[in-house]
Amino acid sequence: MTTTVPSSVGSALDRVESPDKVTGHARYAFEHSPRDVAYAVPVQATIARGEVRTVDVDAVLKCPGVIAAIWYANAPKLAPADNPELSVLQSPRVSYRGQYVALVVAETLQDAREAARTMKVEYATEQHDVELRADHPGMYRPNRVNPNFPADVEQGDPDAALAGAPVVVDATYTTPAEHQNPMEPHATVAEWDGDGLTLHDSNQGSSVVRDTVASLFGMPPANVRVISPHVGGGFGSKGTPHPHVILAALAAKQTGRPVKLAVTRQQMFAVTGYRTPTIQRVRLGADADGRLRAIVHEAFEQSSTLREFAEQTTTPTRMMYAAPDRRTTHRLVRLDVPTPSWMRAPGETPGMFALESAMDELAIACELDPVELRIRNEPDADPESGLPFSSRNLVACLRDGVRRFGWTDRDPTPGVRRRGRWLVGTGVASSTYPAYRSPSQASARAEQDGRFTVRIAASDIGTGARTVLTQIAADALRTSADRVQVEIGDSSLPTASLAGGSMGTASWGTAVVRACEALVDELDRRGGDLPAGGVEASADTTEEIKGRQRFARHAFGAQFAEVGVDTDTGETRMLRLLGVFAAGRIVNPKTARSQFIGGMTMGLSMALLEESVMDREFGDYLNHDFAQYHIATCADVPDIEAFWVEEEDPHLNPMGSKGIGEIGIVGTAAAVANAVHHATGVRIRDLPIRLDKLVR
Repeated sequence: MTTTVPSSVGSALDRVESPDKVTGHARYAFEHSPRDVAYAVPVQATIARGEVRTVDVDAVLKCPGVIAAIWYANAPKLAPADNPELSVLQSPRVSYRGQYVALVVAETLQDAREAARTMKVEYATEQHDVELRADHPGMYRPNRVNPNFPADVEQGDPDAALAGAPVVVDATYTTPAEHQNPMEPHATVAEWDGDGLTLHDSNQGSSVVRDTVASLFGMPPANVRVISPHVGGGFGSKGTPHPHVILAALAAKQTGRPVKLAVTRQQMFAVTGYRTPTIQRVRLGADADGRLRAIVHEAFEQSSTLREFAEQTTTPTRMMYAAPDRRTTHRLVRLDVPTPSWMRAPGETPGMFALESAMDELAIACELDPVELRIRNEPDADPESGLPFSSRNLVACLRDGVRRFGWTDRDPTPGVRRRGRWLVGTGVASSTYPAYRSPSQASARAEQDGRFTVRIAASDIGTGARTVLTQIAADALRTSADRVQVEIGDSSLPTASLAGGSMGTASWGTAVVRACEALVDELDRRGGDLPAGGVEASADTTEEIKGRQRFARHAFGAQFAEVGVDTDTGETRMLRLLGVFAAGRIVNPKTARSQFIGGMTMGLSMALLEESVMDREFGDYLNHDFAQYHIATCADVPDIEAFWVEEEDPHLNPMGSKGIGEIGIVGTAAAVANAVHHATGVRIRDLPIRLDKLVR
C-alpha cells in the first residue's frame, strides 16, 4: 500500500452520520418497536424512607389494557448486585423518595400510565434525613473517592505553613445538586428470545450494560446483546445502567413480551443520577508576592444509604499549583437520597470552582493580577506524585487568552465599570482534566471492493465519536475517510470502554489504530492478494496500556469571562466567554469546537442557573422539569469562543490526543463568579449566582 492521501486526522470532517440524523433514519432506543411490544411505566415511592407494606395489584389488573403489575412480592428474583440500586423490586425497603416500588405493563403507553397513576401503595413511613451539612454527625472518611483515588492526601505541615503565611485566604464555597438532563431521556426496549436478551438502550457503553445485566440475570454475557448506535447525550448519567434497564428486562421476562420503558424528564430527577451538592473549605497561605506556601482543600458531600459514591472533588487541587505544604480531604454522609453519580467532569467541576475562586481572592489580597498569580505558582512536576507532566501548557493557554480576550489593560478595581444600567466585570480561571485511557478491542477488515470496515463497541453520545474514529482509521489504513466505515454502538462488536472520563477517543482510537496497523501488515504480507471473503485483523490494547510509562497526564485550559450585572435587579448576563485549551493533537477541529463550547455553556449554566432544590420535609427535589430547573440556552451565550494551542505530546496514545469532552466545563463557573465580583465587588461563594444574592 502507498500513501497517496492527505492526513484525515486534523481535518474538519463533517459528521459521517449527519445524513442519517437529519433525514430521521438514525434510530434511538425508544424508536425500536418489536412485534407485539408492550409498554411499562414504573411507580415511584412517595416517601423518602420506610417500607412498602402492600400494593393493590388486583385493582390495577382490572384496568383497561393492563398485562401485569409487578412489585416486590411477585417480581422475578435477581442475582445479588454490586450496585444495590439495581436490585430493583427485590426488597420492600424504600431508601429515597422517587425510588421504583412497582411497575405496570400494558398494551399501550396510555393504559400503562393511567394504571400506574391509580395504583395504591401502602407504606410504613420512617423519619428521613436528606440535608447535607458539614457538621452532620454521620460524616465519615471514605476509603477511596471516584474513580480510585485516596480520600485524603497530606504533604508537609499545612497548618503550620498557614499559621506563618503573610497572606491567608480562608473561605467556604458551596455547589448545589445538579442533574445531567441529556436531550434524549433514558429508555430501554427489552426482548427475550429463549435464554437470550436483546436491549435497545440509550447508554454510554454497551459492553458495560451487557456485563451488568448478564450478571443480574445469571447469564453469560454472550447471551445479552445491547444495541445503541445513536445516543442523544449522557453527560455521565448513562455511564452505567440504572434501575429502569433492569425493570424493562424484568418486565419482558415476566410477561413474555417485548417491553418498552422510557424514563420521563420528571423521573430523571430521582432515578438516573445527579451531581452531589458540595461544601468546600479552601485555605491558601502565601507570601506577599503571591507564592503559595500551603493549600488546604476540604470537601463535604453526600451519598445514598444504598451505595457509597464519593466524588473526587479536591483531587484537581493536588496537581494544579506548586506549594510545599498541602492537604486535601473528602468527607461523606449517607442520606435518604438517590445515589449521586458521574456528571460532566465529576470532581474537577465543583472542585475547581472553589479552588479558582479562592485563587482570585488570593490575587486580590496580594494585589496581583490573577493571571500572573497562576503563572507564578506553576509547578515543575506533579506536586503530589513528583511525576513529570507528559505535557503542561496552562501558561501558554493563559497568555494566549490574555492576548485574545484583551486582558492586559484590565483595571482590577471592582464595581467601577458601567454600561448604562449594567455593571461590567471580567474574570479568569484555570481548567484541567486528566488524560485517561482504558483497554479496548477493535477489528479492521479489508473488503473486496477496496473499502474497509472497522468495528468496536464504542458509543457516540453526540460527540462525533463515529467521525473521529473514521478519521483515525483512515490514517492508520493509509486511505481516505470515505473508504472507511466504522460500526459502533453494539455489544456484539469488540469490547470497548465506555464513553466517559474524556477517554473515549484515546481508548478506542488506540485500539482502532492497532487493529488497522495489523491489517496493513497482513495486506503487505499478502502482497495485494485479497481473498473473496476479505481480510480481517484485530487488536486488544490491554497490555499496551498496562505497560505505558509513568507520567502525569492532564489537559489544561484558561477560561475568560465578561459579565454584566443589572444594578437594579441583580440580573447577571454573560457578555463574552473565551476559552483556550491545551489538549494534545486535535483530531477534528469542527467537533472539538463543539465539545469545548458545549462544556463552557454548561459551565456558565452551572454558574448562573442550575440548582436542584431539596424539599427537606418531603425528601425530594422540588424542581424536576425544565420550567423550574433552568439550563442555559443559545440566547444566554451571545459571544462564546474556543481556541487551542498546538501541543505535541508523545506520551499519550498513537494519535497524540487528550480528551476534550469535559475540560470545557471545568473552571467556567469560577471565571463567571470572579467576573461578577469584578463587576460588583460582591463575592458569591454559593452557586448558582442568583439575583437575590446580588441585590442587598
